[in-house]
Amino acid sequence: MTPPHLTELPIRALTVDDLRHCADLSEDRGWPREDHKWGLLLAAGSGYGIDAPDGHGLAAACIVTSYGHTHAGPELAAIGMVLVAGRYARQGLGRRLMAYICDDLLKGVPLTLHATPYGRPLYEELGFATTGRAEMLRGTFRHDPAAPTPGQGSVAVRPATGEDIPRIVHLDTEVFGTDRTHMITRLPAFADRLLVAEDGRGKLVGYAAIWPNMETHVIGPLIALDTAGAQALVTALAAVSDRPLRTDIDVRHEEFLTWLKERGLDSVAFNAVMTRDIPSLPGDWTRRWAPLTVAAG
Repeated sequence: MTPPHLTELPIRALTVDDLRHCADLSEDRGWPREDHKWGLLLAAGSGYGIDAPDGHGLAAACIVTSYGHTHAGPELAAIGMVLVAGRYARQGLGRRLMAYICDDLLKGVPLTLHATPYGRPLYEELGFATTGRAEMLRGTFRHDPAAPTPGQGSVAVRPATGEDIPRIVHLDTEVFGTDRTHMITRLPAFADRLLVAEDGRGKLVGYAAIWPNMETHVIGPLIALDTAGAQALVTALAAVSDRPLRTDIDVRHEEFLTWLKERGLDSVAFNAVMTRDIPSLPGDWTRRWAPLTVAAG
């Protein structure tokens, strides 16, 4: 029998049992393995992949994280971790997988993704438009001895408790623009530290998490009322980390980006924030500073 062409291979749903193969695929393309992140994405989202015809792992994979579930479907879906094994690159597998996700599985659903310059042309052909930019930063955070400690500034920062989770979900839904309870409620187990920020009246005005990713700590999500609040949360999170920090910041937060660079974080890359079937991301961008991970929107 003549073997099927690569683009005719079946697409299947991935499960947490595919975590090792997903991490192998990341490593194959020169990315970190990111087992911890893959575990979260496969548990909170839906993975789709194509088995390699040579029997060695996956030929291609991606993750879809849906938010705001209604009887008519999700209000928003984020696509991330779109990867094709190097030995099958440039043979149409990425396009085949993305077309299936966008035009069959999620037809009519507002979509978002973060695109590298390499992937952007394909996404534009599939109907995505650039509606924003995010700057990836990485480095060892330098504390400012003259800066106020958390609790001395405009907000009080403290570790989150179980009783804070409903408040965090409520604030996150308001700022993110759609419900992502299934992701936020996983943060206490996923993150090394989850903090909340309250104003003088005890109102929750922000929260942030720091989670391990290979040799770095990633800061995200980062939700804050203003620049001072974002700085207080990052300063408190950096104090509990002995690793380089990494985060992805909306480029419109210029003052905050300057502050992070003054504290030792360097610019690594820029990604295009792209959307389809929606003019821009919902919610309040002025309070949305960094995503949990760009793969989940």
